[in-house]
Order: sequence, then C-alpha cells, then structure tokens
Amino acid sequence: MTEDARIVALEELAAHQAKVIEELSDQLAEQWKVVEQTRAKLDRLTERFLSLEETSLEAPAITRPPHY
Repeated sequence: MTEDARIVALEELAAHQAKVIEELSDQLAEQWKVVEQTRAKLDRLTERFLSLEETSLEAPAITRPPHY
C-alpha cells in the first residue's frame, strides 16, 4: 500500500467516524428530549396523585346510621 493510499484510507476512516459521531449525537439529543418530556409528565402525575391523595384523606367522620 502506498503512502498516498494509506492517507486516503485514513481520511475516509476519519470522515466515516465523524459521520457516525454526528449521527450518535443527534440520536442522543433526541433521546434527551424524550427523557425531559417523560420527566415533566412524571412531575405532573406526581402532583396530581398528591392532590388526589390529600382530598381522599378528608373523608367524612364516621357517624351512626339513623336507624340506631
């Protein structure tokens, strides 16, 4: 293999690796968006659950039925 061919092969390899890195970076950014959306949904659901839990704790007092 000549020196020129080796340089061309290395340049091709570097270009391929740069493309793969860019694709992986794009995928990582997309996944991060999904994680953030999921985290926001979880926060909203947690708030909703806690508010429902608070209202369910306010159960009416136990009283005698009228037929006693």
